[in-house]
Amino acid sequence: MLDDRQETPSSQLKGLPVWSRETNEFGWRSYLGPLYGSAELPIYAAPARATDLTRLPPTFISATGVDGFRDEDTDFGLRLQQAGVETEIHVVPGAPHGYHLIEDSYATQKLKRSRDEWLRWVLDRP
Repeated sequence: MLDDRQETPSSQLKGLPVWSRETNEFGWRSYLGPLYGSAELPIYAAPARATDLTRLPPTFISATGVDGFRDEDTDFGLRLQQAGVETEIHVVPGAPHGYHLIEDSYATQKLKRSRDEWLRWVLDRP
């Protein structure tokens, strides 16, 4: 959940199996309270609103193909890369939000390997 505005194509998807547009709106309204929909929202509350992404740490982003967050996550990752932040972006095709809760699935195991390799790469550098 990076963007409370829900303006991306994936945030408009209907019939999502786990986290719908309506559920997402409820989450943001619950979190932001009276600030929901405000242009004065602090960037720390909704990171996608930040305009300066320089000097942020290396970032690993994992999104899924059947998820309202897909586009806001990948868009943010691209913006991080454009700002010079070392960013690795993964999109798991066909998977819904929360797929990683199925521990033994191929997709979950692949994500864990990718995440762990990325962490080793980041932490092992001088």
